[in-house]
Amino acid sequence: MRCPFCGHEDTQVKDSRPNEDGAAIRRRRFCAGCGQRFTTIERVQLRELMIAKSDGRRVPFEREKLARSIRIAMRKRPVDEERIERIVNGLVRQLEASGETEIPSAQLGELVMDTLREVDTVAYVRFASVYRDFREARDFETILGSLTNVALREAGTDAVRELGAASREFGEAGPDRPKGR
Repeated sequence: MRCPFCGHEDTQVKDSRPNEDGAAIRRRRFCAGCGQRFTTIERVQLRELMIAKSDGRRVPFEREKLARSIRIAMRKRPVDEERIERIVNGLVRQLEASGETEIPSAQLGELVMDTLREVDTVAYVRFASVYRDFREARDFETILGSLTNVALREAGTDAVRELGAASREFGEAGPDRPKGR
């Protein structure tokens, strides 16, 4: 492994330990040339994945780019770094297990959005706003409406009835008037 500081070709591994639930190995290295220490992470790669962009370009899949976009969506949310790593590892495993070497960028984006919707709805909306290039408040209303519809379907018919009753009551009373006036 080449030293990232001085470019020396020969570095020594000082410590190795499993990382990310055994899916990777973290290695502490030492450069004999400049004396600096640095860390590398080794992961299994089942196949070389390519991303097919909507404009026809093909680019290599970058795990770190995926992780960075998820971290940005999760910024200041109650999700720890370990959970983000598990999400990224799960997404990469899904892509590799698909058997395809070329993944359309739209498929990857939808896969990320589906995962974020289950983990944190705020992160989901943040990611969707960039991925789908929201330009107006109406775009946010649409996606928030779809979240409400999904939540209602998952909650069942009792929740729908309760919400309907609450909205009728709110409508009769109005937002600024107490009920009964």
